[in-house]
Amino acid sequence: MKHKLKYITLLIIFILCFIASAILSFIPPEEACGGSETGCYIISQSEYAQTIGINNCYFGLIAFSVLIILTIYHIQKPKKYKKQLILLGLIIGSIFALYFIYLQLIVIKACCQFCMVVDIGTLLGLAVFLFWKEK
Repeated sequence: MKHKLKYITLLIIFILCFIASAILSFIPPEEACGGSETGCYIISQSEYAQTIGINNCYFGLIAFSVLIILTIYHIQKPKKYKKQLILLGLIIGSIFALYFIYLQLIVIKACCQFCMVVDIGTLLGLAVFLFWKEK
């Protein structure tokens, strides 16, 4: 049961991150965050809002969709390779999360609440994965 609780916790984190990514993907930032003077809008208009011409929030939708599906399958039928794929996704996601936090706080000097949910959620997911010991 402890195994399932760890992965259910991760699933909840991934769903919250997916929702935040969906908000960023489908609702204009000035509507989602309350105006064109908000951090969300400033970040969405910055040169860092896209990677290879694609909005970063779309990458979040794809990544969290994969992590959600993988975690559901792992809860139903645990396998070592699924666990390793979840960890790989969290490590890669955490590297991007740290980079995006750096961009927001240091480079752009504006914070997007939904971006921070995704970034902190990803880092929290990695911490849960690494420090929640399975017995």
